[in-house]
Amino acid sequence: MSLPHDLVAHVDRAAGRPAARERRSPNPLRLMPEEPRDRLAGTWRQARPSRIRRSFLDAQGRNPGGWHVIGASTDVGTTRSVTRTVGGREIVLWRAGDGSLLAGPGTCPHLGALLDDCEVMHDQVYCRWHGLALGPGVRRDWLTFPAQDDGVLLWVRLPTEGEEPTDAPALPVRPPAEASFATVVALRGTCEPSDVIANRLDPWHGTWYHPYAFSHLTVDDAASSDDRLVVDVAFRVTRRYAVPVRAEFTCPDARTIVMTIVEGEGEGSVVETHATLVGRDRSGRPTTVVTEATIAHSDRKGFAVARSLAPLLRPAVASTARRLWVDDLAYAERRWLLRDRGETYGY
Repeated sequence: MSLPHDLVAHVDRAAGRPAARERRSPNPLRLMPEEPRDRLAGTWRQARPSRIRRSFLDAQGRNPGGWHVIGASTDVGTTRSVTRTVGGREIVLWRAGDGSLLAGPGTCPHLGALLDDCEVMHDQVYCRWHGLALGPGVRRDWLTFPAQDDGVLLWVRLPTEGEEPTDAPALPVRPPAEASFATVVALRGTCEPSDVIANRLDPWHGTWYHPYAFSHLTVDDAASSDDRLVVDVAFRVTRRYAVPVRAEFTCPDARTIVMTIVEGEGEGSVVETHATLVGRDRSGRPTTVVTEATIAHSDRKGFAVARSLAPLLRPAVASTARRLWVDDLAYAERRWLLRDRGETYGY
């Protein structure tokens, strides 16, 4: 970034000194006019295919443990069941009396009814067709799956080829729940989970592909490694004003990438992007659901007011995330299409 205090911080880091914390302005906005498109420097030299590939291979080598994100915590209530599809398998979700998440096959073993929108009573889900009660330990031909509600997202563990099962998903570090608020969006695309991760491991596309959202983006190669990308970027507010931050991208598992703000406004906030394969059609084309959780945090006193207004703020946060993913899913889908055609570009 081009701001003086950022330059000072980078000099301190380079010299091995802790960066001096300046007195923070009450206004996070900075005068950072958008660069005219005809003067905007291309980033294709910096977006080296070999560099992206190293990070991609590192991410794909991280074991998800069979855990798949299947929705937001708010998707499943206490009185009715919900179904999802993961890897071609129908999964039913419901809650026990203590609020914990339960999961099992989405098909009733009696006559094959879909167990969606069924009544939940006494820790069991009741089939809508004939009232068969199903739950943990009820039948040998209908066994439940490990499931977890982490407070923001829902997870289920399924036997997954090439993955060693783990007791719990690899959750990223999040800001305290009592000092943050979360917004979750979900979108579908014709691609594989790896294409979603590859998209986010190319931060260099940000200012060219998403000029309405980002500017002044640089990747700090000295601070980055194959398993960590460090980026300085400005979030656009208007054509003249933006909010500069320093962020890092990491992959706790092969289907997840996390952006964490490490310096600047909203320090500690995270954006978690999870990719879940729904299945493939008869032609072999994959469908993947992108579930993105934006967990906003700030130590400013006024953020308590923002948290109280979270129901009003979430639609705006969700709208921004969806707009970005309309673009990014086109990127991911194109990557899959090229691979399906046998064409290779870059990596």
